[in-house]
Amino acid sequence: MNQPFSLKPLQKTFGVVVTDLDVRKLDDEAFDALYAVWLEHALLIFPGQHLSNAEQRTFALRFGDLVRGLEAAEISNVHPDGRLRDQPDDDMMKIIRGNMHWHQDNTYMPLQAKGAVFSAKIVPREQGYTAFADMRAAYDALDEPTKQLIAGKAAHHSLAHSQAELGEETKKTGSEYTGYGLNVDDIPLRPLVKIHPETGRKSLAAGRHAYGVPGLSPGESERLIAELNAASVEDPARVYQHSWSAGDVVVWDNRCLMHKAMAWDYAEPRVMLHSRIAGDATSEAALKEPMSP
Repeated sequence: MNQPFSLKPLQKTFGVVVTDLDVRKLDDEAFDALYAVWLEHALLIFPGQHLSNAEQRTFALRFGDLVRGLEAAEISNVHPDGRLRDQPDDDMMKIIRGNMHWHQDNTYMPLQAKGAVFSAKIVPREQGYTAFADMRAAYDALDEPTKQLIAGKAAHHSLAHSQAELGEETKKTGSEYTGYGLNVDDIPLRPLVKIHPETGRKSLAAGRHAYGVPGLSPGESERLIAELNAASVEDPARVYQHSWSAGDVVVWDNRCLMHKAMAWDYAEPRVMLHSRIAGDATSEAALKEPMSP
């Protein structure tokens, strides 16, 4: 199969840097090769692509349909008029600060996201990184009693709940933030162990949006999820922190990686472009009822 690009795997359990490639010019055969690399490594890093919004949408669409409203959404501490966001009650900043905790996208929606294409438009001089964690390797590292404990368990996922837990309650309407993910009538229930629909690999699935494990008391549920989240990122070999340069593009597999934003000096602008790849209804839908023990 044609592979007109170079690969440099990260010194981690996942992730690869892809060079000698302009993602605007991928033919179908080359994209198929790239997609296979994505399934294996879960995180693709493309330095210096400098995609326009339209070019990013086009590239992201090759991985699947996009989530409506998030085809090319700016995640930024800059108002549309150029002013920096510095009000503590700014709802966009509340979401950004909330996303500085480990999570997977859209677990709080009826369909979990398949993945995302994320690019850097403007970056601060220091910090403002994005971190990723390999939940396949995290699952593999669990001891057998823990694997048996969580095999038949699930957790509810809610953005409104996770924002409130952090003291970052966000308005559903009446602010610049669209309220996406806050107006969910049926709180999704998702297994703590996810099987990847294309590779068959198991991964640990919790993150900041998870709470309320059926069959456990609130305290027991909170402790279990906290322990799983901590275990997921305790080994540096399973975690990668990307230091952005303007023009970088990354594509992550949301079905087996967690991620989080990281803080920076909010007196400096940081403008990122997010294109969210929609989950497939056959594999990314929430459970219809609690799992059998």
